[in-house]
Amino acid sequence: MITASLWWHPGQGQGLEKLFRYARRMRNGGIRPNAAMSWAREGPATALLDAGKGLGYVAARRAMDRAIEIAKQSGIAMVAVRHSNHFGIAGYHAKRAADAGLIGIAMTNAGAEMAPWGATRPILGTNPWGIAVPRGGHHPIILDMALTQSGKGMMRWLDRAGLPMPDTWALTADGARTTDPGAAMDGPLLPIGDYKGYGLSLITDALTGVLTGSLFGAQVFQDDENYDVAHTMIAIRIEAFIARRRFDERLEALIADVLTAPPIDPDGPVQLPGQAEQERARWRLEHGIPVDGTTVAGLRDLARELGVPFALEPVA
Repeated sequence: MITASLWWHPGQGQGLEKLFRYARRMRNGGIRPNAAMSWAREGPATALLDAGKGLGYVAARRAMDRAIEIAKQSGIAMVAVRHSNHFGIAGYHAKRAADAGLIGIAMTNAGAEMAPWGATRPILGTNPWGIAVPRGGHHPIILDMALTQSGKGMMRWLDRAGLPMPDTWALTADGARTTDPGAAMDGPLLPIGDYKGYGLSLITDALTGVLTGSLFGAQVFQDDENYDVAHTMIAIRIEAFIARRRFDERLEALIADVLTAPPIDPDGPVQLPGQAEQERARWRLEHGIPVDGTTVAGLRDLARELGVPFALEPVA
């Protein structure tokens, strides 16, 4: 959650704001803090972790660490997780592989918020992907994206601020385009790339929920006591395909081509995936993470309820 708070805009809802729903799910049994996770299947380059309704952060991290371990021997590994919960930001898990010198891919299914292309009823999730590529001497390239144009968290943020949203983000419940985030709150989110994003979300559900024996489609996140989310982690050892020095040289040549492309706006140079988030993280590590007043008040109430110290106070 701290990583998410360092990387993302608060409206994306992946930081400290998650504590409230996690606390609720722990109370009602949707998340088991001390779940006995176990390896259900293991093969030469694969494994399946049963998370036992435990914390998705923990399950996904264990899965990626196992994928890294296997890939260092086999060249490539795919480790899936069943019976899990929300796993945070996909890029965090992919980056674990990149930090170990491997290419990492992380994906998960999620609650139904996207309608199939041409429909109005949500069936599929935002189903995010994280892909991280190590870059010698530099921060890894990190692609972290949901498969929708935006999320309900950002829409709520804009609604509270009285601001419009692009009409490409979501539909109203009856299928109309709108720039009013409040009017679209009960409608489906729109996919990235129109029908292409819908296809990617469908395939992601097949590679997570369907493949592992967890819930999929409109079933995910519907029962507050049993979310049954699935994740898939892939780790790739670069040296299984090309000498590492040669890979680094070729990657830097590609990056140079990308970054020297003439920008449309001279004041907005071309950036790499994840570059803006890492610059934001550097600034926040030095100056602090901004937390809105509503979240501070909620954290104070939660701390009081749990009987733990709370020292965070609003800055005048």
